[in-house]
Formats: sequence, C-alpha cells, structure tokens
Amino acid sequence: MVVIRLSRGGSKKRPFYNIVATDSRNRRDGRFIERIGFYNPIASGAAVGFNINQDRLAHWQGVGAQLSPTVERLVKSSAKKAA
Repeated sequence: MVVIRLSRGGSKKRPFYNIVATDSRNRRDGRFIERIGFYNPIASGAAVGFNINQDRLAHWQGVGAQLSPTVERLVKSSAKKAA
C-alpha cells in the first residue's frame, strides 16, 4: 500500500520533514516514490513552514494512497488557513 507520510531530515534538535509518497513497508527515512512537499515545524518569521503540491496529493489519493494521521492533520489545517 502506498502511504503519504513525513520523512525526517535536518540536524539534531532542528527537524525538517519531507512529505513523501512511499510504500508502507519502507523505513521512515528510506526509499520513497516521490517528494510532494515539506514541513518545517520551527519556521519563524517570513520562512515557509508548510508547503505541499496539491495536484500530486490529489493524484496519489486518486490512485489509493492513504495519508498518515500527521499529514492529514497538516493538510486540514493548511486548507483551513487558506479559506
């Protein structure tokens, strides 16, 4: 099953997450199919904290990919801010 989830990057105490489409059997930071966005939880000021390609998200959901609970929460909150 394909899942859309966070893949951790960044250095110690400074997390940065890529939002990726991957097979659910792969490791968290392992191989992925496509990077569709990012999440920076410590963004401040004019820095962008969350960005996702809505077209690719819709594509992956259309072919049956599931969102992880965290990614689902982030997408909902960003849609709420945009409205």
